[in-house]
Amino acid sequence: RRVLFRSSIPAHRAGMLFLHCVHTFTRILPKVHSTGILQKLSEFGMIQAVRQFLHKERSMDMAQTTKNAIRKGFLDLLEQRPLDKISVVDIADHCGVNRNTFYYYYCDIYALVREVLETELDRVLNAPPLCTSWYQLMMRVTAFMRANRRAVYHLYQSSQRDLLEREYYQVVYGAVEDLVRRTAEDLPLAETDVPSTAAVYTATLVGLLQSWLHYGMKHDEEQFVERVTRLTEGTLRHALERSCGVEKA
Repeated sequence: RRVLFRSSIPAHRAGMLFLHCVHTFTRILPKVHSTGILQKLSEFGMIQAVRQFLHKERSMDMAQTTKNAIRKGFLDLLEQRPLDKISVVDIADHCGVNRNTFYYYYCDIYALVREVLETELDRVLNAPPLCTSWYQLMMRVTAFMRANRRAVYHLYQSSQRDLLEREYYQVVYGAVEDLVRRTAEDLPLAETDVPSTAAVYTATLVGLLQSWLHYGMKHDEEQFVERVTRLTEGTLRHALERSCGVEKA
């Protein structure tokens, strides 16, 4: 072990390296310890386990960084042109990776689109504070679409629109289902009524948004969407109360 300290590294650099090692070890020790393998390892084995853990952690960080770059490059291009006019080569060139790197993470462009839809919509719909009403949920979705108008419209014009509609329906359904459960927290709601109620309100939300897209996301159509949402505000709670037989007179 003494040989390890015989180095040409300057003293101040060696001190910094030592502090970095201590910080890193104390950070990952609880994670490695949770696997239950430290008790069975020798000193050398423990060092090897820590090295393997650090290597895996660095690899995961690099993979996430690369995927983030691919997603950002794709979204940049989607602001400029319709989805059908974006190729894998375009995305790879724009974000500075090669085609093999793209295909390592995604089997095709539509796999990337599915992930982007899921992550972006989930980020918006589940951002704190969580929506506590049907109106808040609807307005949050329309605000997101308005802020990303060109990209959303370019997706809507895709020849694979049906596939994309199924994807965002599933994401929206998850957010609506969560809203149903929060709204019915103080009600003896039967579990079987949750999916049916969520399906009705998801279909309403998606249908209104598709109408807005169909007419070119015009302002008057957006006002119509907001008006319908206001008119139906409170109906979710009312429907859940009826389901539980606790409807107020």
